[in-house]
Amino acid sequence: MPGYDLESLELPKLVGLSLRLFAAALGHRATRSLLLPSLLAQGGIHVLRAQRPGVDPTFYPGTCKPSVLSEVGVGREAGTPPHPLLTPAEVDAAVSSVPLSSGHAPAASDDSSPNAPGKADASDAGTGPYVTIRDYAAAYGAGTATPLEVAGRVMDAIAASEATTPPLRAIVATDREDVLAQARASAERYRAGRPLSRLDGVPVAIKDELGQAPYPTFVGTSFLGKEPAADSCCVARLRAAGALLIGKANMYELGLDPSGCNPHNGTARNPHNPAHDPGGSSSGPAAAVAAGLCPVALGCDGGGSIRVPAALCGVVGLKPTFGRVSEAGVFSLAPSVDAIGPIGATVADVAVAYGLIAGADPADSRSLGQPPVKLDGWSQADLRGLTLGLYAPWFRHAQPAVVETCEAMARSLAQAGAKIVEIEVPGLNAMRIAHVVTILSEIWANLQAHREHLGSLGAPARVTLALADGFRAGDYLLAQQVRTQAIATFEKVLAEVDCIITPTTAITAPRIPVGGDPGGWSDLGATTEKMRFVFSANLTGHPAISFPAGYDAGGLPVGMQAIGRYWDECTLLRVASAAERGVVRRRPKIFFSPL
Repeated sequence: MPGYDLESLELPKLVGLSLRLFAAALGHRATRSLLLPSLLAQGGIHVLRAQRPGVDPTFYPGTCKPSVLSEVGVGREAGTPPHPLLTPAEVDAAVSSVPLSSGHAPAASDDSSPNAPGKADASDAGTGPYVTIRDYAAAYGAGTATPLEVAGRVMDAIAASEATTPPLRAIVATDREDVLAQARASAERYRAGRPLSRLDGVPVAIKDELGQAPYPTFVGTSFLGKEPAADSCCVARLRAAGALLIGKANMYELGLDPSGCNPHNGTARNPHNPAHDPGGSSSGPAAAVAAGLCPVALGCDGGGSIRVPAALCGVVGLKPTFGRVSEAGVFSLAPSVDAIGPIGATVADVAVAYGLIAGADPADSRSLGQPPVKLDGWSQADLRGLTLGLYAPWFRHAQPAVVETCEAMARSLAQAGAKIVEIEVPGLNAMRIAHVVTILSEIWANLQAHREHLGSLGAPARVTLALADGFRAGDYLLAQQVRTQAIATFEKVLAEVDCIITPTTAITAPRIPVGGDPGGWSDLGATTEKMRFVFSANLTGHPAISFPAGYDAGGLPVGMQAIGRYWDECTLLRVASAAERGVVRRRPKIFFSPL
């Protein structure tokens, strides 16, 4: 069996004038022909082109085949999903056994000592300084706060986050009157004793890739989204549960990189240390949650875009199984690898949001072949009966602080009853390149209708898209054949274990380069370090979750990932919930408490 084959890559690091000149050179036909072959070779395209898979391509992961669609009733009355969705009452019941937050456990942001699992005190573990969905619901129910009061404080907190130096740049569009109107309606429901769910009146942010009225969907660009959008399916489901939708959250332009830079909106900052990157492309949702502006936000994950910023910002992020959450009303970037999911302050917050948005939608055929959504036992602390797989060479291919913290977390999970076994996952390098070819080719294809505007993209996005312009049609076909092999590889491993555990990222949040805001930066080597453990779940469609594991010596968060079986998000939540009990959560340097 082939050994571990992923390598750290040395690729150009560019900022300022050098970045602009390099992007301009890649945009010019003559100089592009000189530069692009070297860039593609450094990225490993030759590895993919040397593959001879001998299998049929898989263009979409999952189980949505014609026979399955027939069984679940495609063609039935419009608006009737194949399986009933979880109702808000059912989601509430699933999280009712989780105790209310003990409330803002003190966690000094200037404490630079490492925080490994096992050092947690019960009073400080889990929620840390965060105000959770349950905290909001309890306060509203007791009458100690109202949604209207909270809405005003959230609006003030967003304004204050923009007044910091540098500004947080988590929320890039908010409509005060719309937010207050939502809050007044929620407050009236509480006065009448008829809240829609425990999410009623709770602040929620939405990534600028998902349609949400009354805002345009810019997808982080300057040229998309000239008109207000309608609610996407997942946003509509949250609105129906009473969520207080506070606005659109920042993102990397077109979701092209797992960092927080955006030349049009300004760079999102990491609340734990604003000199550092929050990760991306769901940078704004993760930063908003980490800074306490809201306990949950929605993001989109095509290559770790939920899990990477969740890890770097010290919060929880879930990428569901491909097709588990409808993408109706979401801007189509890379439809065969994308997934909508929640980023939350705690695992319980993620569980609530996931339970409300997951489930089939007749408007999205990719969602129709799924089994019922379940949350049974997701918060069970005892992990006995679960087997977690660990591929040591992959697991340890990270910064020493990341490896040390995640190994300590693995021991903590074993102490909670999980069995840890050694596994092998061959072919990861071919999977990595297949994912890059897939996601960039699909984004590039979906942008052709807007080709006349591509010159207005920021220099970092233009550099990344230049790679897509260098791929061949045969590269995309090979990538889908490698996807077929990747699915078989992970299915074989997951037949023996319940989850695969890894770090989420190989590095903690890197420092934002001098001159990186507002023009951005390009560091494709760091991109591969952030994506080392996350890309495979996008290629294969398996669900994956990132949860806090501790901190490095500089106080920056370390995230750990669990990859699970198709449709088994519940087990991932269970593992993350057990892990959460053993980590002291620290208060970020930029932090607000609207309750």
